[in-house]
Amino acid sequence: MSEPQRIAYQGEPGSNSHMVCQRHYPELESVPCASFEDVFATVEAGEASLAMIPIDNSLAGRVADIHHFLPESNLHIIAEHYLRIRFHLLGLPGAHLDDIRTVHSHVHALGQCRNIIREHGFTPVVSGDTAGAAREVVEAGDPTMAAISPPLAASIYGLDVLATDIEDADHNTTRFVVLSPDFIQAPADNGPVVTSFIFNVRNLPAALYKALGGFATNGVNMTKLESYMVDGKFTATQFLAEVDGHPDQPGLKRALEELAFFTTDVKLLGVYPADPARF
Repeated sequence: MSEPQRIAYQGEPGSNSHMVCQRHYPELESVPCASFEDVFATVEAGEASLAMIPIDNSLAGRVADIHHFLPESNLHIIAEHYLRIRFHLLGLPGAHLDDIRTVHSHVHALGQCRNIIREHGFTPVVSGDTAGAAREVVEAGDPTMAAISPPLAASIYGLDVLATDIEDADHNTTRFVVLSPDFIQAPADNGPVVTSFIFNVRNLPAALYKALGGFATNGVNMTKLESYMVDGKFTATQFLAEVDGHPDQPGLKRALEELAFFTTDVKLLGVYPADPARF
């Protein structure tokens, strides 16, 4: 595999996805994409070698659409990274906190910064993206507008920081996964490993119970299990699961063999090092 030169992410420059790309892959060119679908398409077309995708948030739960793209794509999870989400209140140069009347940001960011909005009587305005809100403030040139954005956006768009770390909860964390066209497995004997996979079960009594029984009897810790309808049908269910361990380890190997016996369409999405922040 040649050394990757570009990593794609969803959002505008200065977004949280951009921040995590810069933090963990500073040697790569970060490529912004308008949608998650565009991120997957960019990597699958060879225009970027990796993708950085948010998959879960500690407050908002799973990121919509991602779990539907993963099974259909030809990309594989090769790493995970956790980012503590921080938001600053950004205004035009020279603006003051008392000048602000409206605050602009993504709907989730506005919901995660309710205290400062309520305290100052700001009017929240929904934008498509947290970093895009900062760009909108610059373009409007209105000193009564402010953006709730990640810290990186302040330097990118030349805005003043009017208030720091304004999020209501200090445990707000997003988990990102790195996707690659190449199925690169972490070694089994070099620290904790996570295995992600999908499978389908038939609409039969105790089907899921039987499918998962092997993980319990083989002492495998399952950290995620999420269900989805397949093709809009209520009688067919697909599951995304994550477990601690490597498929080459005897316990997980036996558990996956039992899973395959009771299910259909088992597909490994990735075998990758566990981020230390997971623990």
